[in-house]
Amino acid sequence: MLVLSRKMLVEEKTKQLLNGYSAFAENEDLIRLLKRNISRHELDVFLDHTELGCWFIPNS
Repeated sequence: MLVLSRKMLVEEKTKQLLNGYSAFAENEDLIRLLKRNISRHELDVFLDHTELGCWFIPNS
């Protein structure tokens, strides 16, 4: 079984956002880290909180 670190997941999802694609995070810790990374990169992102997690959708 392959285990991914949270840091790798956050970096991969940040790359998706930088390339204009949406990203989904289901873990509260991952959501928190992704929000921090988004603010560091000063990205304009819409957050859609659902029962299952959070969608990060880049604003064009």
